[in-house]
Amino acid sequence: MKALAIMYHDVIEGGDCNASGFRSAGADLYKLGRDEFDRHLDAIAAAVPAGTVAVISPQQHAVTPEVFLTFDDGGVSAANPVAGLLETRGWRGHFFITTARIGEPGFLDSGQIRDLFLRGHAIGSHSHTHPSRMAALSRAAMDDEWCRSVGVLSEILRVDVKLASVPGGYYSRRVGESAAAAGVEALFTSEPTMDVGIGTGCLEIGRYVIQRGMGPEWSGGLAARRRWFRWRQTAWWNAKGVAKVLGGEAYLKVREGMLGK
Repeated sequence: MKALAIMYHDVIEGGDCNASGFRSAGADLYKLGRDEFDRHLDAIAAAVPAGTVAVISPQQHAVTPEVFLTFDDGGVSAANPVAGLLETRGWRGHFFITTARIGEPGFLDSGQIRDLFLRGHAIGSHSHTHPSRMAALSRAAMDDEWCRSVGVLSEILRVDVKLASVPGGYYSRRVGESAAAAGVEALFTSEPTMDVGIGTGCLEIGRYVIQRGMGPEWSGGLAARRRWFRWRQTAWWNAKGVAKVLGGEAYLKVREGMLGK
């Protein structure tokens, strides 16, 4: 079973990283300028046949040619400019919301989330509080993160929310099992892989991430499933994974300190 998903975060204008999403050096690494993001979308459009970019159905249990575009955190740029830029191309995206931040400065409010859903975009959970190390939480704390977030979004949308993405890239089997227990049927991780897992009770779908400074050829190459782009991210992920395991919470502090310089 295969799937190709690309992960973005916020899209900003005028270099104002504080305008959308979380405010930290680590978060800023994933924020693209509007013109930069537009070029990434152009590269995807040039790389794949029309109709390829789509939103997932949790019932998709087979190899699929679609490309899934996902946006984490729930920053306000999802409403403008991201959704509009997707829609001009006939596309829809997956927006994963950190529900404790709904309505705060720089984040979507309930009305904007509902509007995105009514326009055909997929809405999912990105946990309630966006813990820095989701996999390190107790099972009870994981359950609370997923259940609260799914509950908030289901109430806003008046439908059962069955999509989610793991915050911070810290995934484990327990995280997947906890999400499935909360009703999640498709869980997007940060692992750069096209292989889809099914062992925890929900689909586990990896994603390839786009960071600031990566040229449009990355989005286009990933969408076209070119091996060089996929293998390079996999190699970096594996190296970073060792540092995360060995460093634990200290890894996050060192990373943030280095980025802040």
